[in-house]
Parts: sequence; structure tokens; C-alpha cells
Amino acid sequence: MRRPSSLALLGVAISGTLVVVATAAPAAAQEAETPSPHIVVSGGMTQPVFSFADAIEERVYVETPVDTDHDGRLDRVAIDISRPLETETQGFKVPVIFEHSPYRKGTWGDVPYPSVLVDELPQNGLSSRSRALAGPTPAPNAEAKANLPGSLDDYYVPRGYAVVLGQSVGTGDSDGCPTSGDQAETLGTKAVIDWLNGRAKAFDAAGAPVDADWTTGAVGMTGVSYNGTLPNQVATTGVKGLKTIVPVSAISSWYDYYRANGLVVAPGTYQGEDLDILAQYTAGEARALGDCVDELAQITEQQDRITGDYSKFWEDRDYRDASDVKASVFVVHGLNDWNVKTENFAGWWDELAKRDVPRKIWLHQGGHGGPGNNASVTLPSGQAWTYKQTENRWFDYWLWNVDNGIMDEPTAVVQREDRNYTTYANWPDNAAKDVALRLAATDPTTTGTLTTGKAPKDKVEQSFVDEGRTIRPSTLVAGPETTSPNRLAYVSPALGQNVRISGRPEMRLRMAIENKPDANLTVYLVDYGVAGSTAAPTVVTRGWMDPQNRKKASKTDQLKQGKMYDFRWTLEPKDYIFQAGHRIGVVVFSSDQDYTLLPLGGTELRVAPNDSELRLPVVGGPAVLGF
Repeated sequence: MRRPSSLALLGVAISGTLVVVATAAPAAAQEAETPSPHIVVSGGMTQPVFSFADAIEERVYVETPVDTDHDGRLDRVAIDISRPLETETQGFKVPVIFEHSPYRKGTWGDVPYPSVLVDELPQNGLSSRSRALAGPTPAPNAEAKANLPGSLDDYYVPRGYAVVLGQSVGTGDSDGCPTSGDQAETLGTKAVIDWLNGRAKAFDAAGAPVDADWTTGAVGMTGVSYNGTLPNQVATTGVKGLKTIVPVSAISSWYDYYRANGLVVAPGTYQGEDLDILAQYTAGEARALGDCVDELAQITEQQDRITGDYSKFWEDRDYRDASDVKASVFVVHGLNDWNVKTENFAGWWDELAKRDVPRKIWLHQGGHGGPGNNASVTLPSGQAWTYKQTENRWFDYWLWNVDNGIMDEPTAVVQREDRNYTTYANWPDNAAKDVALRLAATDPTTTGTLTTGKAPKDKVEQSFVDEGRTIRPSTLVAGPETTSPNRLAYVSPALGQNVRISGRPEMRLRMAIENKPDANLTVYLVDYGVAGSTAAPTVVTRGWMDPQNRKKASKTDQLKQGKMYDFRWTLEPKDYIFQAGHRIGVVVFSSDQDYTLLPLGGTELRVAPNDSELRLPVVGGPAVLGF
């Protein structure tokens, strides 16, 4: 078995667990030979047996194949490395855990945001985030600090890994200009893996060549948010040496981050932000207003806040094609993440499943970020693991080839609404079936119903007026028993048993815009609790659409005012349990203060509820609903 360099160890396998026992080596043997360093595995996990205090820390600049600032020189990206001392003194070769980021230093915290208050929606004339300043951009070749930022090196270097923290092209101490998610950024990140496998060049601060002769070449990438998006990007290249990725709250399509079905939609809590704002933020003020001003202006032009259409610009920033993915993927995401919305993990997951990529998924009830290291799940076997232990075992399996059985465990871990975790064979649940809940109304003004039965014979139409600047979504979804001129609500009977949805709800709405060429269109799926309860309703998920994109996200089609059209779009994916006695609700309105552009009020919209329906992915199918 593998043994650490500091001791002569005897490894005894007992029921799949490695018990490590220290033994004294003969003096003659100690003088003749120093034991080779090795990892120690116990309970299916590597153990912290290497000295973190003695770790080697170094800064390297990796040459990329791109020239993002168009200065005629290939950009170099800065990376900081922490690795066990034994990689330097005893030829011990280790795998790498790599986190790349555009946020390391020198970001611009006061980037001016565009206003979302507009007199008219910009597409009406068509014929067919504030963050804390991290400090000024430092001079290139800044010295690396001992003990890298964050906790990856603290945790994994003692367990026999090297940790690499990189800085994206056009950010921090790296060369170039930020390109925010396109192929140049992908290749700039991939170059680090190429260098770790002897296929790219790197240099120290003095310009001397540096080799990565201390690594096995096996790389695992991880990170949260943008830092988790970069692993998705690089995995699509199929680069040799990238064995696994753990993307947390990560983007798989920048279009789905800043747009929704043709509509300009902001990430949650960053109303007004778009890709150019993010690019300026990561560039830093000096770059954004200096050497990179032309490159950033091009992003502003091509992102297109007028039509909101999917285009070549967004296609270049779409990673939902796993045909070349060779790495395994451990997806981690919050079910209530309204920054990186859930379609970003679900669209990626679907593609991974289609290509049968080795994978696991962990979904939690939090928002943007991970579940917390101490979040714990108990497997069907009775064995309990925390999230951090699961991550540790995942890297051990894919990077150190530790046979710990993690791939034999349930594929999906989901935290339920009571904050307890459970496991499922897959996600979405294989037993989920689409169930149509018809919108029904008996008069033009009152709250309607959701039913699985036949629609009323009378073709009642209902109307509402957009006043999104003055009325918040929380007000629009409250009080389903009351009427409002600014939204339409439809509510189911009380549920006879718990109802779980798993997957993508879909809205099918027959509607007309009465007095404008276009409008925002918003739908919220709501848990209205028990009738008569004073508790605030729970927004389960949301969905938005530009009616001019009724055929496809990439094509704007004019609408005739007053004409009824059929609109169909999915809401953000969800896994949620409506409790027995609660009621399922759907609320239809126009502008969403939290996410969409906000035109002047007064747009009139007319809906034919009896020709409309909400489709829910119900685990167990229609029989579970009971109405």
C-alpha cells in the first residue's frame, strides 16, 4: 500500500478500510534507504499526512495560444502553485486541483450600470452588479504569497495534491483583455492543463522557462460561480489530462444567465447587469478605461440588449455540448439560486446524461454557492458523508484512483424543504411525468383555477395591465383570493397528499397584447399553502419570455396588436414538494422589477385561460394530484 515519507507504515485492509499502523524500521535500513512518499487512505479518503507548513509555493506565467488585447504577443496567465515538499525533494508526483478565476485581484467595483427604466421596451421599434472593490490592478510579475487564498491548498496539499490557483486572461496579473466566456477565455484556461501535461510553455517572473515535472498530469477543476463556469468551458474541449470537474453554482450558457426566451433578464440581485458590465468588473478600471476599451465596447455591441435574441455571440458562450467531454462531472447547485439560475445546471446535466458522461449531482436548498462543507447525507447503506467528504472522495477516485465505491452510490443527492438530504437514482426523477393543469376562469375578474379536468364551455377572457415599475412581484403573488388589475392568478384545490415536482415546468399561454408592439411576459409558480393561512406564499420557480420570440429564442417576429397567439416556454427547473393541504398557484404578469427591463406602465394584455395550461413534471403522474 502507499506510505507517507515520514514513517515506515504497515497498511492492513479491513472491510475496505485502510488501517495505518506505524512500525519502526531497522536502523540499517533507515541509513540505506529513505522510504518513498505516498498518500495514506483511510475510510476511502486520502488523509492529511504531508506538512502544509513545508509546502512549496511558486508563481508561474503560462503562455496561452490567444492574444486577447491584440498587441501581437501571446497572452500569459498567472498561476500560483502550492505542492508538498516531497515533490521537490523526493521526486513525488502528485495530481492537481485547479481553480481558475477572473476575480483574484484588481476588479472594478464601481462599474456604472445601465438603467432598466425605459420609456418603451427597446424591441418595440423593431421591424421583424455593485461589488466591493478589491483594489487597483497590480503590476505584472507580482510575487506570490505564501499560503494561497482560500482553503483548497490548506485542505488538499496535506492529502497529497498540488493546488493551482489561476487568473483568467485579461484579469489580475495575467495579460490581455477579458472576453467573458468565449473560446479565447476557454483556451487561456486550457493552457494551464496543457502546461501541467508538458504541452505548453511557462515562465517564472524573470522569464526563465519552468516545467511541471512534479505532477502526474491528472487534473481536477473546481470553483464556485464564474470559477465553476471555467471548468465547464474547458471540459467541452476534451483536453487530455482533465480527469474530473466539480462546478458549483456554475454557468453552462451565458445566454441563460443574462437572457430568457428572447427577453433581457438580469441575474438575481444584480438588476441591470449584462455581460459587458461583468467584463469591465473583472478587467479592473485601468484596463476597462485604457488598453481594453475597444475590446469591451465590442462586447457591449454584440450582446444586443435590443432584441434579446440568441446569436453567434451567445453561441460562442454556450457549453451545452458534451460530445467532446472526457472528464467526469460532479454538479453542485442551489435549488434557490436566482443568480446562476437552475437552467444552467439542468441544461448541462441533460447533455451529460445524453452522452453518458460519468456524473453525480448534489442539489441543496440554498441560493448562490455551495451547500456548506458540513452538509450531510445518509446513503441507503446507512453510511453518512458530509459534502466535503464527498468532494474529497470524488477527487480521490478520479485523480488518485482510490477504489472507494463513490460511483456505486446514488447519482443524485437532494436537500428537501425540511433541510434534510435524501438520495435518488437520478435527476430529474425517472418517475416524473408531465401533467397538464388547465387554467380555467368563469368570469373576467376573479381568480381562476387550475384543474386536470375539462375546461368550462364558456370562453371567458381575462385582462391585466403592466405596472411593473410601481408594484413588486411579492405584491403581485400575494393574496390569491383577491383580484388585481395587474396580474392574473390561478389556484388549484387543496392537495390530498404531498406532490413532488422534478424537472422543468412549462407554461402554455394563449394571449394578446392590446396596445403595444411587444411586452414583457412573466410567470411565477407559487405554493399558496393552506387556505386561510396568513403565511406568505412561497415562490417555487419563475419564467420569462419575449412574446416576439414565440417561435425561437434566435428569431424576433412582430406581433399584431390585439391578436391572440399561443406562447410556450419553460420555467426554471425545480425539485420541490408541495405539502398535503397546500395549493398550487400560477401567477401571470408582465414586467418583473427584480429581473426585466421596466417600461412605463399601461401595456394591456388579454389572456384566454381556457385555452392555456401549466404543465408540471409530477413524480407519480396525474394520479398523485387527485383533482
